[in-house]
Amino acid sequence: MNKVIVFLPAYNEEGSIAEVIRNIPRSFAGANQVEVLVIDDGSTDGTAAEAKKAGADHIIHFEENRGLGAAVRKGLQECYQRGADIGVMIDADGEYPAWQIPDIVKPIINREADYTMGSRFKGTIKGMKFHRRIGNYFFTFVQTILLRKWLFDGQSGMRAFSRQVLKHAEIIHDYNYAQVLTLNIVRKGFTVLEVPIQYRVRTKGTSFISFEKYVKNVVPAVYREMSRPVAKLAGEELYERKRGENSDQNTTVINYD
Repeated sequence: MNKVIVFLPAYNEEGSIAEVIRNIPRSFAGANQVEVLVIDDGSTDGTAAEAKKAGADHIIHFEENRGLGAAVRKGLQECYQRGADIGVMIDADGEYPAWQIPDIVKPIINREADYTMGSRFKGTIKGMKFHRRIGNYFFTFVQTILLRKWLFDGQSGMRAFSRQVLKHAEIIHDYNYAQVLTLNIVRKGFTVLEVPIQYRVRTKGTSFISFEKYVKNVVPAVYREMSRPVAKLAGEELYERKRGENSDQNTTVINYD
């Protein structure tokens, strides 16, 4: 059985974070221990208090807003240090279905992937604003070209990571994570899989993302990530992972059909 830590990067999400936390399954097939970790990125509202009341197990508070990339980086590090076998990230804005966490964890438990992304475009995107769709299509296509692997939703705010990915994943800038994280993980030799999810439009709070700031910050970061050398998974770690894939011992295969 696996220990799963679900982490929520959050900035001024007092109106939605409690509902997200309450909808996180605290146990499911293949996971006997599920903890909730909130990375409060310098919120000036009641985000931390609402998270605590809703049952968050751990809350880490930044004194000032550092950026979504920095918050996700901290979440990955904390999941690894706290002994998670699988880490799950979900946005605190209520747009992503916390009840589908077992779906995105399942391929990692079954050793079908090292890293999964909840895909709105393989599931539902009803209500997504037109300019957000276009931006998503564009940046996802850029990832597809750079990785030579077809992706449908490169901007998803719902992802799951094996313990090895938690250990090795890098995010090289603080503003955002969506592009550089996937590029980094796949370039290191880990396998990625998209899982259909049910998207809903946020009803509370506002997004910090603007297209102009996104382009200004993300495009140079993508260039830096693709320009720097990245080591593939170390040989002995690759051997251990492959050995696990070929062994029935300590492997729980989950089928929901």
